[in-house]
Order: sequence, then structure tokens, then C-alpha cells
Amino acid sequence: MGLKPDHWIEKMAREHGMIEPYEAAQVRQGVISYGVSSYGYDIRVADEFKIFTNVHSAVVDPKNFDEKSMVDFKGDVCIVPPNSFALARTVEYFRIPRSVLTICLGKSTYARCGIIVNVTPFEPEWEGFVTLEISNTTPLPAKIYANEGIAQVLFFEADEECRVSYADKKGKYQKQQSIVLPKL
Repeated sequence: MGLKPDHWIEKMAREHGMIEPYEAAQVRQGVISYGVSSYGYDIRVADEFKIFTNVHSAVVDPKNFDEKSMVDFKGDVCIVPPNSFALARTVEYFRIPRSVLTICLGKSTYARCGIIVNVTPFEPEWEGFVTLEISNTTPLPAKIYANEGIAQVLFFEADEECRVSYADKKGKYQKQQSIVLPKL
């Protein structure tokens, strides 16, 4: 299994629609950077958010998630409350090849501010907009800038294709078009 370089990422984006829209260079001027890098792709966060709230004193249960625990917000800047989190989605739509698995890590600009981005791996043949979990670990409100970089995706290609892909097992988050809450 090997980490894939910029020219492979560009080829897969252009010829196979692996990343749409695709930015062929790092965009940095006045924004938190996004676009292709040496061995990854810096994804952007869209302007749609679901911000966690404890107004209803709900218990967070991944098997029975209460949608009333989230407040919908759309805008250029999302304020994540102290010691809380928000869900968002990427600007980019992904189509992962059968022989590829990705790992996604938060950008250092946010990490240095106590903002942690969690994304599970994109499995072979998964496709959709990525749901992002953005945690504010600080005791202060935190700004998240829509349409700017939030995390970096690293692409790993296996020496052999897997027996069962995400598409084969009809994964519950396949082809998601929006921010998707936990499903059982």
C-alpha cells in the first residue's frame, strides 16, 4: 500500500471524478489553504452547519441521536460554542476508487487554536460529500470559515483490490448529499 502523490491525485480527479470540484494548486492568499498538495488534498468546509446545543438536556446516543440536539446554520462564518462541536460537510464531492482508502486529518491552523476536525476514513468505492465533525476544545467560542480549508485527505492505494467495498456492502452513508447525522 502506498501514499499517492499530487500528479496521481490530479489524474484521478480529472479522469475519474474522484474530487469535484478539484483545485489543481494550493489556494492560500488570504484564506486557510485548500487544494492539492504534495501528497494530499486540502478539503474545504461548506457553508452549512449543524451546531450542537444542549437546550433540551438530551443525552448524546449514537444509536438514537436526537435531531433536536442540533441547530441548523448557514453562513460564511460559523461560531462553535466553547467545549462543543458542529457538524458540517465538504465543498468537494468524492468518488473513491476500489483500491484506495483515505485518511483525513485536521489542518494545523485550526489544531493550533484547539479546534479538532474528525473524519472517518473514506472506504473503497465510497462516494458523497464528507460529513465533518468539528470540535472546539477551548473554553472560548471558535470561528470556522466556510469555503476555506479545514482538513487534509491522504490517499493510499492497496497492492490488491479488496474483496468487499463500501459500495458492495451498501454502506449507510453512501452517496450522502448533505450533513448526515448518526445512523444505526
